[in-house]
Amino acid sequence: MDAQSYHPVPPGVGTEENFLSLDDILLSHQRLPVRTECAFPRLGFLDRSSDSEDLPEGTKMELPLWLSKGLYERKRRVLSVELPKVYKEGWRTVFTADPNVVNLHKMGPYYYGLGSQMLHFDSPENPDIAQTLLQTFIGRFRRVMDSSQNAYNEDTSTLLERLDCLEKALFQSGQSGLNGFQSWEKGRASQLTASSLVINYRKRKMADVQA
Repeated sequence: MDAQSYHPVPPGVGTEENFLSLDDILLSHQRLPVRTECAFPRLGFLDRSSDSEDLPEGTKMELPLWLSKGLYERKRRVLSVELPKVYKEGWRTVFTADPNVVNLHKMGPYYYGLGSQMLHFDSPENPDIAQTLLQTFIGRFRRVMDSSQNAYNEDTSTLLERLDCLEKALFQSGQSGLNGFQSWEKGRASQLTASSLVINYRKRKMADVQA
């Protein structure tokens, strides 16, 4: 495919989703531990460990995020969603102590995206989860961007394999800006262009103003 003919679509922000984004499509297939709070007729096929035609109350299994959101209702409690371990109190304590020591890609390549989506489900821990997501991002952001600016023409595979998908996008954006500046400084480029992150931010601001 011609590189010029493909323009990556950025993922949604917060609990919003952009289904034109490959990252959001992959995120929506992340599996969550759930428990049924009522019987589901003719949905027994969702539980691979059972031969029953129906899905009985109290069944524990894993469902993809998109299906969990579709079945979840706040007013009529038909499904409860358990927090993945990386968002539970034990791991939140680790992130609070030093977020930079954690291999986010190993814990889940969509740590920030899935964590934001977990806020869709009612839980008394939601405020703590949101705070941990924010503080983890702030705590790791400077190292990610500093690394992107100090790795010109170097092998960055070891660093990238520890990053969440959002952090990888930020790193690559920083590298792209650095490479563009280096080319401009050496007279290999006619002009500096705005970062794609800046352009997307301006588009969102314009959309908010027009709304």
